[in-house]
Amino acid sequence: MPRPLGELEDAVMTRVWKWNRPVTVREVLEDLQQERSIAYTTVMTVLDNLHQKGWVRREAEGRAYRYEAVSTRAAYAAALMNDAWSQSDNPAAALVAFFGMMSEEQRRALRDAVRIAQGPEEGPEQGADGGETRVTPDVADEKRVEKPLEKPLEKPLEKPLEKPLEKSVERPDEKPDEASGETPGKESGENPDSDPGGTGR
Repeated sequence: MPRPLGELEDAVMTRVWKWNRPVTVREVLEDLQQERSIAYTTVMTVLDNLHQKGWVRREAEGRAYRYEAVSTRAAYAAALMNDAWSQSDNPAAALVAFFGMMSEEQRRALRDAVRIAQGPEEGPEQGADGGETRVTPDVADEKRVEKPLEKPLEKPLEKPLEKPLEKSVERPDEKPDEASGETPGKESGENPDSDPGGTGR
């Protein structure tokens, strides 16, 4: 269980976390002296204690050391909250009380943190390659479902002709009119007994 940092330890670690790089005792001292009066040996002792507790690692550089944070400030705060919560005999009630003490900004931050920790809500969807793909409701729009036609279009039927066309029939040569006594090939009124040669015989 992590133990809360002391006031001076927190001031030193705040600078180590902020700079996010290996630092020397002299660098921390000069920054702290802008807000308080403090000795070099005091800062050196604090950093040595933080090293013993596992908050920083150090590497020799000549006759001095450079110190670097082992974890982030966020991890430190999370460890403290988890430690306090685990000591409650009613964790649910402790959370409710904790929510009640939060500001609106803190509640928004908590909701964002929970969403990140849980990950996006995913639903299985069959991909083009046959594998399962994921669709997130935050990114993907709802798929539109095409509404089928209420009644399929009927293929237009060709209207048949009401009456088939009659094939024209050629009429045979008509027989001579027996009543008139005409002979085929002769004009009406011609005398068959007349002399074709004109001799009068």
